[in-house]
Amino acid sequence: MAGQVVHARMGLRAQYRPLRSPLAGNDSDPLRVVDALLGLHPFRRLYVADLDAIAGRAGHADTIAAIGRRHPAIELWVDRGQRDPAAATTTAAVPVLGTESLGAVPVDVAPSRWVLSLDFRGGRLLGAEAWLQSSHQWPDAVIAMTLDRVGSTAGPDLQLLRALRAAAPHRRLYAAGGVRDGTDLSALAATDVHGVLLASALHDGRIGRDDLRRFAAAG
Repeated sequence: MAGQVVHARMGLRAQYRPLRSPLAGNDSDPLRVVDALLGLHPFRRLYVADLDAIAGRAGHADTIAAIGRRHPAIELWVDRGQRDPAAATTTAAVPVLGTESLGAVPVDVAPSRWVLSLDFRGGRLLGAEAWLQSSHQWPDAVIAMTLDRVGSTAGPDLQLLRALRAAAPHRRLYAAGGVRDGTDLSALAATDVHGVLLASALHDGRIGRDDLRRFAAAG
């Protein structure tokens, strides 16, 4: 947001402030933050929320492209607030479309190269409730985004994740929000999620190299 990596907290975007992370030398420059994350662990994917684009302002396509050039082996998942799955697959990055921005469920969009973010706050889906009853329309990869837990120490919403896993047993499910430590990673692994969106616990050191190495080897 505004050219800097910000610390997302509980989905309250007006309160987001530039990241101050010991891992990144207290630097909020996007390229330096990405360098620091990849110095911690050889992650294969990087999720980016272009908050300005989501809010309808000029986004950060040039910065995201620069990240891709600097780290060509990493797969970029980018949420720009796009509203149409059929029109969202025109960039090198994998588009993430959130129910917060999406309208009604499309009539026929086959699972393809896009990611659905099911955006929740307070246990309720943001956007059309029909998305929850239309798992056959979900793409192969789905994020359970619990916005009010992002940047918090509330822990992941395991009950929600179990319900989504039961609704779509053949989709790749990613948990986002509230992950505190290695114990939470173990609980998520037992819930059969495919992956986890991590930020705060990496930046403040609650999840470190050994945890990441252990779970990467297991999965």
